[in-house]
Amino acid sequence: MTRTVVESKTKTAIIGFDQPFCVIGERINPTGRKKLAAELEAGDFSTVEADAVAQVAAGATVLDINAGVVYNSNPNPNETEPPLMTKMVELVQGLVDVPLCIDSSVPAALEAGLQACEGRPLLNSVTGEEDRLEFVLPLVKKYNVPVVAISNDDTGISEDPEVRFAVAKKIVERAADFGIPAHDIVVDPLVMPIGAMGTAGLQVFTLVRKLREELGVNTTCGASNISFGLPNRHGINNAFLPMAMGAGMTSAIMNPVALPVKEAEKAAKRAAAEAAGLVIPEDMDDETFCQLFGLGSTKPRAGKEMEAIRAANFLTNNDPHGAAWIRTNKAPSAPGEENGGRGGRAGGGRRRRR
Repeated sequence: MTRTVVESKTKTAIIGFDQPFCVIGERINPTGRKKLAAELEAGDFSTVEADAVAQVAAGATVLDINAGVVYNSNPNPNETEPPLMTKMVELVQGLVDVPLCIDSSVPAALEAGLQACEGRPLLNSVTGEEDRLEFVLPLVKKYNVPVVAISNDDTGISEDPEVRFAVAKKIVERAADFGIPAHDIVVDPLVMPIGAMGTAGLQVFTLVRKLREELGVNTTCGASNISFGLPNRHGINNAFLPMAMGAGMTSAIMNPVALPVKEAEKAAKRAAAEAAGLVIPEDMDDETFCQLFGLGSTKPRAGKEMEAIRAANFLTNNDPHGAAWIRTNKAPSAPGEENGGRGGRAGGGRRRRR
């Protein structure tokens, strides 16, 4: 049975066909996040810290660390990204105990992350491009780490799933030349947006089965790619993830956190409620208001995608007896109701009848 082992200093995560789905938290990535990029250039790591803690609390079993910010003061990532990667890895592994995924297109940043990591991180990533193979595979061998293999090569990303399978097979075979076993290759078959390609979902499911059956490798993907550009992306993602798991996918790089309600959303809902004649008590706090009016929460919490994954783990017998499902869906005890409502008394005693 194929098992890919990633480790922190104190914790092990296993990606495998007979394991619970591995959630690789994607939030620590400045790509498309201008605020985070500006913070990192200014040496402010408060968002990185908050994202690390929130993702683990939501259920991430591995955290992806991407330092790919282009500084206004120095646009050369070959100079700026390696020290930033080191700083971020050291910071995150000092806050949380889950394994890390070192993510960069800059070779020196990959090695900087590997050097700073305690344990056995996942490396993200190698492709079928010759220069990438020649640099990354020796790193994988040197540090004895597993690697994400993305199914594109020097010709780009093919829309033909057979071509993407051939690229994945090429990477697995080249890795074997370095003495890297197939169980340390986690293939990303590349998820296309369903809005642009109607067969994107079917392609991925077919590819994942083929990769599992013919190459015996674990798989991952950027889960949100499937819903790119469409309304109600969470609805599509919630359906896609369990279907991909059913086809044999064993991990995904994704956001496990439902983001807090935005101020504009709260203001709009308050205005609508007041326009409808509802009187909102002045002392009602934002959290109560959001929950009462179905907006969600002002605090980061596990997203609906995590709920779908946990349900699928249960249904595929990767959550024995539904222990994780029950634990995460059990309502917290009210004050004084712990230990069966006995006010904390271990012995309890029977109530006297009147």
